[in-house]
Amino acid sequence: MRVPAFPLLLCPVLFLAACGESETPVAGTAQSAAAAVATTEVEVSATGQIAEILHRHTEVLSADEFEGRAPATPGEEKTIAYLQQEFERLGVEPGNGDSYFQAVDVTEITTASDAILYLQGSDYEAQFNYGEQMMVGSQQQLPFVTVQGSDMVFVGYGIVAPERGWNDYAAVDVTDKTVVILVNDPGYATQDPELFNGNAMTYYGRWTYKYEEAARQGAAAALIVHETGPAGYGWDVVSSSWSGPQIGLTAEDLNADRVEIEGWLTQDSAESLFDGAGLDYQSLKFAAAQPGFAAVPLGDIQASVSIENSVRTSISQNVIAVIPGSERPDESIIYTAHWDHLGVNPEVEGDNIWNGAADNATGTAGLLALAGLHMQGPPPRRNLVFLAVTAEESGLLGSQWYAEHPIYPIETTVANINMDNLNTFGRMRDVVVVGASSSELEHYLEVAAAAQDRYVTAEPNPERGYYYRSDHFNFAKVGVPALYAESGEDSIEHGREWGAAQAQDYTNNRYHAPSDEYDPDWDLTGAAEDILMYFDIGGTLANESTYPEWFEGNEFKAIRDVSAAARR
Repeated sequence: MRVPAFPLLLCPVLFLAACGESETPVAGTAQSAAAAVATTEVEVSATGQIAEILHRHTEVLSADEFEGRAPATPGEEKTIAYLQQEFERLGVEPGNGDSYFQAVDVTEITTASDAILYLQGSDYEAQFNYGEQMMVGSQQQLPFVTVQGSDMVFVGYGIVAPERGWNDYAAVDVTDKTVVILVNDPGYATQDPELFNGNAMTYYGRWTYKYEEAARQGAAAALIVHETGPAGYGWDVVSSSWSGPQIGLTAEDLNADRVEIEGWLTQDSAESLFDGAGLDYQSLKFAAAQPGFAAVPLGDIQASVSIENSVRTSISQNVIAVIPGSERPDESIIYTAHWDHLGVNPEVEGDNIWNGAADNATGTAGLLALAGLHMQGPPPRRNLVFLAVTAEESGLLGSQWYAEHPIYPIETTVANINMDNLNTFGRMRDVVVVGASSSELEHYLEVAAAAQDRYVTAEPNPERGYYYRSDHFNFAKVGVPALYAESGEDSIEHGREWGAAQAQDYTNNRYHAPSDEYDPDWDLTGAAEDILMYFDIGGTLANESTYPEWFEGNEFKAIRDVSAAARR
């Protein structure tokens, strides 16, 4: 880790010493002399100052007056104005010509909460209520969407994966039918390391994929059965995340190619449905995780549901700033964090502001801290880009828009370093890689972590699919090596068991809830160490000429190879 020195009387932000250019990847080089002689006293000073910066920005961005930072709301206007002000204060240049903004066309859909899912069969009848027993919505950007008298089919995990010899739709035509789908994938269900990725979720396990595949199969509606273990979060996260305004990229065809209804069933609702069809939910769940599973019609039960939507088309903004490269200005390293959260839900009594303090005011604060760090040294040889994206909570939309409309060419984007929900529990011995064994960026991470006397490990809950749940994923999909790392759970002060308990308590009680509020007693020294680690990695990448690559066998390597050919 290059530890900044501090001209304490001259500058309130951190100072970066110059670093030399390296022609070889950092993993194969000795650590710099500056890092070797850095004293503990200076490291503690750097960490403390960065922690103060993180506290200041996080408190502002998660204040009630920012209204939960929902895209296309007054909360957005306050958020992006603050970010522009802070980038200007630091002297970081606009990243989109003479503008700090990149317009993102979005459509906001708010589904009325009085929707009811009616199920009718010869021996079964039920009405499932919105919020308590099911959640429904639509990606179709229309004021009224309905499905009536739709036959129901259980399609297991709803996966079509030819490379794995798996097709849950092989023996059934689901055109205009309602498919019922299990969350996650068969690897998690069986814990068989040879099946999919074993306990680690693949993209086939993500709910976004399941709706996409149901649409490709011609289904009218797709309902995923929620279970806390394989989903990685409780029903309250589903009900809160799906209620209120939902943001999507504006589509010329109004998303006519999506299923009419997308939604979730509680496990109790699903078990009632299967029992009504004369089927055993648990037995079929077991069968669905075995190779060769064939879809099962749910008797003669038909589904009917209508939803009324308020539809509003508007423009949201990605915020982007840059420190231009002095020698290789056509090459870029992009730091990302999403500035948005879930806004305000007026239908909720009491505290109805989803402040999103940890998620992701902390990461946005980290972006500003990194910009301040990098501004205090000589210009980097490559561009350092600071991208605060919109609408992550609505499906990674801002980063998707950027990846599809890049300001800096994708083929010469060296790497992406993403921050989402920084550590608020203090210093940790471990650094967790989300989606481990993906790219050579992990070598850079190992060196930076070792300089802090920390070790790198894989994520503790790969079944939750975090690799597909933050903005780095959209960079990976276009081939850019993307690093998503974070503090782990091995607390220096309290031990691993305590650290794991804090992380689980957050997931259980504050994740995507109004209770995710700023706490001045947070210990952000661990987050500050992470910022210094990202600073080290980004600075190294910005001052060398090599391009980190995906590891052999990675699903994104072929895309990157095309970019590499274009650079030659």
